[in-house]
Amino acid sequence: MGFRCGIVGLPNVGKSTIFNALTAAGIDAENYPFCTIEPNVGVVPVPDPRLDRLAELVKTRNKVATQMEFVDIAGLVKGASQGEGLGNQFLGHIRQVDAIVHVIRCFTDDNVVHVEGSIDPLRDRDVITMELVLADMESVEKRLKKTRNQAKSGDKKCKAEVAFLEKLQEVLDRGEPARVLEPETDLERDLVRDLCLLTTKPVLYVANVSEDDAASGNSFVRELEEAAAGEGASVVTIAGGIEQELSQLEADEQQEFLADLGMEEPGLHRLIRAGYELLGLITFFTVGEKETKAWTITRGTTAPGAAGKIHTDFERGFIRAEVIAYEDYVRCGSESAARDKGLMRSEGKEYVVQDGDCILFRFNV
Repeated sequence: MGFRCGIVGLPNVGKSTIFNALTAAGIDAENYPFCTIEPNVGVVPVPDPRLDRLAELVKTRNKVATQMEFVDIAGLVKGASQGEGLGNQFLGHIRQVDAIVHVIRCFTDDNVVHVEGSIDPLRDRDVITMELVLADMESVEKRLKKTRNQAKSGDKKCKAEVAFLEKLQEVLDRGEPARVLEPETDLERDLVRDLCLLTTKPVLYVANVSEDDAASGNSFVRELEEAAAGEGASVVTIAGGIEQELSQLEADEQQEFLADLGMEEPGLHRLIRAGYELLGLITFFTVGEKETKAWTITRGTTAPGAAGKIHTDFERGFIRAEVIAYEDYVRCGSESAARDKGLMRSEGKEYVVQDGDCILFRFNV
């Protein structure tokens, strides 16, 4: 699997409540700062009706969904980059995730204290963004100082690193995240990867609202959506309290509860899918009576790379991939029917796997 989304936010914005609902972990969400010290980790199946349909068609004995890992990270406060609150411990946990799910409080409740004293989604967003920027500034400054000394020898690679680090420093000095500067060379890409900067990670915003605003949002949400659009980010609106209650119900009870609220699906389904898309992931399927399984790969993966997700021997001894598009598989009703109609394609090593492909790999070791 290996894809991790870190749930971050100021204290008391509903991070742990949403994490509990995602994972049905039952972790207590307390009304005071830093109740989450060590990050809680939960593995969550990615809802995909295509998997259900394929499993139904072949009457599979075992259905396996693809999964994502969510990490509930301690609440951040202003000054964390200088050690305030849990400071560097918090920032260290963020370095270990692939993407950031930033929960922002968009509800009012006098019984739940706000660490900043009032509800202001854009201020809250900026507090965390700035702390991540400040932490990255420190990382870049340390690397720049070291590389400048090395560049005095005339080493061309070091000089190129210095030039890129100075551009990166300028971006951060403006208070912008490092991801706005696109690396153009292998050296620059390797340098960014080596620095492990917090603000290079993709971000998805979650607007946590009250039950009354679950279906249509509110002015806080719209304000956040407008700001997020300016940085090319998405916003998912969720009522954490509703989602946690839903997670405790059986499937038929969930549908009845959702219908009463005027909702078609749990907000968490949208969150999981949005996180999946944020990381540039797609799904392919292996289909059979014994097992029908969804597999996660990054967009742009070739057939041998996809085969390697199943087993390294599949990649090492790859011969070909026999592929049926999901729509064709469902329309035909079976693999054999799709083959008879000429809809099963034989693809080689250069084939780039598409979302929804149903694949049978041929290999020889």
